[in-house]
Amino acid sequence: MLPDALALPTLTTPRLRLRAMTPADAPALYTIFSDLEVVRYWSAPPLADLAAAVQLQAEIDAYFQARTLLQWGIVRADEDRVLGTCTLAEIDLDHQRAAIGFALGRSSWGQGFAREAVQALVDFGFQTLGLHRLGADADPRNHRSIAVLEGLGFVREGYQRESYLVGDERQDAVMFGLLRREWQERR
Repeated sequence: MLPDALALPTLTTPRLRLRAMTPADAPALYTIFSDLEVVRYWSAPPLADLAAAVQLQAEIDAYFQARTLLQWGIVRADEDRVLGTCTLAEIDLDHQRAAIGFALGRSSWGQGFAREAVQALVDFGFQTLGLHRLGADADPRNHRSIAVLEGLGFVREGYQRESYLVGDERQDAVMFGLLRREWQERR
């Protein structure tokens, strides 16, 4: 897929599609990333307005064009409204590693969508991109995200104190990693 693909590939799961986002998805991105509960543990402030969401979508597309970050919109298989996003960032094909990130709108919490989407992302990273390692981090108070990562086999590898500044609050980060061989053993 990387670096010659003209478009971000669509990934499918039993209930979801992970697809490239378009400018038409800006209102959904605004709904998700302007919600203080959703971005509580995010490393960026909430989106201020729809124009910020339009800019975010354009940045996501530019990152894909530069092959520095791949970010999918998460949609249900039976409808096309973006429920959240999942991301491969810090992509380093020389060292065969990347970092993952994910967020879901609050109305989609508690339905297993994050785990299903992240599983598809992990599979893509190891199968299609040939990665050896995936990393992630989470605020230690973000129990839902930690449960998703650990449920998929990510191992706690460390703890970074005051790693992020979100608003005026310093936030810690728990570091996670998953190796290809661990992923293969779980399959």
